[in-house]
Amino acid sequence: MGDGVVFDPYNPQVTPLLVVISGPSGVGKDSVVQRIKDRGAQFHFVVTATSRPPRPGEQHGIDYFFVSPEEFTEMIRDDELLEHAVVYGQYKGIPKQQVREALASGKDVIMRLDVQGAATVKQLIPEAILIFLSAASEEELVERLRKRRTESDLQLQRRIETARQEMQQRAEFDYVVINGQCKLDVAADHVLSIIEAEHHKARPRQVDLT
Repeated sequence: MGDGVVFDPYNPQVTPLLVVISGPSGVGKDSVVQRIKDRGAQFHFVVTATSRPPRPGEQHGIDYFFVSPEEFTEMIRDDELLEHAVVYGQYKGIPKQQVREALASGKDVIMRLDVQGAATVKQLIPEAILIFLSAASEEELVERLRKRRTESDLQLQRRIETARQEMQQRAEFDYVVINGQCKLDVAADHVLSIIEAEHHKARPRQVDLT
């Protein structure tokens, strides 16, 4: 193979993957990631930093790193983030160092991002694997957003319109997985199957964060 790489067909090199799980609000990104964690998969799950306050049941350092807007601004200034964006008026971003350390350990890295963040990561790291989560229908997605009841009617309508726009960007992703109602295990199985298949490609992806 090119670039001076010696390829041994009997002992192929196993390289860590960078997997991005994305999709509109309400599609179940957190639920799918949690179900994969529950399976005991040996991945590094990236914890996103956010300036929004925690929702009931969320824990700092496990669900998100909850920081103040001022702290987030400092992280941007110090170039500590792989990507960041303002989503619904609040900061979200991925700390660089934890991704570097995880890849260096040889573990596959899984991160959950909004659609805008996923596009940014793909530009920075073309070898990242982008998986788009979708509800089974628009009606199902809207109903999930309504049931959350964490926002005003105006904020909810804004999320619904944004979700409709984000659904149009599915073709920019490598894979699409349907996370249908009461079919969380099926969605988790499909994500794990994609990762397994990627590890058996004849030309494995080489993630470079330098």
